[in-house]
Amino acid sequence: DFKGQKTADDIVRVVLIASTILSFVIGFVFSSLMITMSTFALCTVALSLVVLPPWPMFNHHPVTWLSVQGESQK
Repeated sequence: DFKGQKTADDIVRVVLIASTILSFVIGFVFSSLMITMSTFALCTVALSLVVLPPWPMFNHHPVTWLSVQGESQK
């Protein structure tokens, strides 16, 4: 549904911005680009597990489609 898509989009936007800042700070503290990229990759994988499966929390307002018309009504 559209509200669930908006919720997923909001979650993705916030988590990607936060994980970018977090991975930069962690990489800066340890002076390691590998730690920076690894932290960002782990956050991205965790985010994918949250928003990619069809969780019921994203389908509270399902779209109702029109009923199928018969061949004679077309």
